[in-house]
Amino acid sequence: MAEYDEKAAVKAMRTAISEESSAMYPDDELLNIIDIIWDWYDDNGLLDIDSEADDEDTNVGELTTHVRRMLAKDKQSPVRPQDVEPLVAAELAYEQSLDTLNDL
Repeated sequence: MAEYDEKAAVKAMRTAISEESSAMYPDDELLNIIDIIWDWYDDNGLLDIDSEADDEDTNVGELTTHVRRMLAKDKQSPVRPQDVEPLVAAELAYEQSLDTLNDL
């Protein structure tokens, strides 16, 4: 069973943005985005054991808006608003790749 690997998720996220942007963001900033995503899952009941949540339950637009909003509150965050959507999409794609591996 493939398990979530934060280092692999960060690597996937870095490939989704330009080299210039990637160089601006320390791993901790990308891990913060991952934490925001998982907090959003938790807040929306998508981590409940009884939940039959799947990819269709993740409202990507709402999630991206939430991540942007949380990053905007953090005045120290260097993450540019235009990088949020590709970073979130890359993290979600990484999660989906784990599901695909688990289905094999």
